[in-house]
Amino acid sequence: MEFTETFRDLLRPLDLELYDIDFSAGTLHVTVRAADGLDVERLSDATRVLSRWLDENDPIEGRYVLDVSSPGLERRLRTPEHFAGAIGEVVTLRERRSGEATRRLQGVLRSANGTTVTLEDAQAGLVEVVLSEVERARTVFEWGPTPKSTGPQSKKSSGAGSKAASPRPTPSPKG
Repeated sequence: MEFTETFRDLLRPLDLELYDIDFSAGTLHVTVRAADGLDVERLSDATRVLSRWLDENDPIEGRYVLDVSSPGLERRLRTPEHFAGAIGEVVTLRERRSGEATRRLQGVLRSANGTTVTLEDAQAGLVEVVLSEVERARTVFEWGPTPKSTGPQSKKSSGAGSKAASPRPTPSPKG
């Protein structure tokens, strides 16, 4: 959008970086990020600043909704800069191929330049995709391993040793 640089300038004093702008279905989606993380207060500050500028300058005709959010754990990849910032991460993408079925790929993004990306797909190996043929792409959040169970939390102890930790208080026996 033509006010991308203006939004960058407005967000900079808040220590926020403009990640993406998209206008669809009557909503202006503005995605921001911060090196030290985002919270609701910072998103509210960004919304106030951008909303004030939009009200004063009225660059969008008609009614619309402003939505300011973070890219999230699985962020959308649309621009060459987005892809360059995701090198080394697991991504999924849908590639349009003329005369053939859409191809779905998932793997580690190995390289990106202004026109192509190279993805190491588990089944297809290294695949180079032209950015103009990418229908949709996003990073993939992978959960870490499940913690191992340490067994029951409370066991009766025999003798004068310490009691095992218990998540709930144990009623004392009536005597």
